[in-house]
Amino acid sequence: MDHRQVGRLMNTEVVKARSGTSFREVVNLLGRHRKTGLPVVDADGKVLGVISETDLMFRQAAQDILQNRWYNRRRLTGSARAARARKRGLRAGELMTSPPVTIGPHQSVTEAARLMVTGKLDRLPVVDAEGRLCGLVTRTDLLKVFLRPDEEIREELVTEVLVRTLALRPGAIGVSVRAGVVTLSGRLRRSSEVPLALRLAGRIDGVVAVIDELEYEHDDTAEQQGEQTVRDRAQEWLRRI
Repeated sequence: MDHRQVGRLMNTEVVKARSGTSFREVVNLLGRHRKTGLPVVDADGKVLGVISETDLMFRQAAQDILQNRWYNRRRLTGSARAARARKRGLRAGELMTSPPVTIGPHQSVTEAARLMVTGKLDRLPVVDAEGRLCGLVTRTDLLKVFLRPDEEIREELVTEVLVRTLALRPGAIGVSVRAGVVTLSGRLRRSSEVPLALRLAGRIDGVVAVIDELEYEHDDTAEQQGEQTVRDRAQEWLRRI
């Protein structure tokens, strides 16, 4: 299930700008490549920020405000002066949003989605350990995960989860996948295996939901609680040493 990493989904052919790229050339890049935003990098390929259509429109919309003499003469705070400088900007480095929100190629798709939702972002530059650009991942890229064929999902679930992880024989329980919805049915040996099987099935790329129709032969809830109590007491004893 290592293909859940961002590096497996990212685009490696990234349209990018340099700090000194002009306003007009940024507009040309966005239009020519049908993009709504792109990363800005320095001479070493390190990501400095991200510039989008919103940033460009922000500058244009602010032009009439900048003509206001009172606005230009009044005493401004540091943040206000920075905002005014951005509105006057003619280069990508002056117009971009910085610092950029980035992600590493080995981080999970879930982490990327969380960053995008939290920051209300449409794209994330993917950077290496030194902060150099190595790709770009978009919301559309993340959603491609849910386009996996049902049979491919089922094969991974049986091979990786049931056989390799839970040590069950193939066919030990029923597995069906329809439109990304997994249904697990049949009987497992222990009750503790049921939530584990459901949780692992839900982590597979392309799974939309998991329906639980599982039963179990032996309820080992008390045993699990007893083992956890022993572990907790052992940890407490070790902390006192």
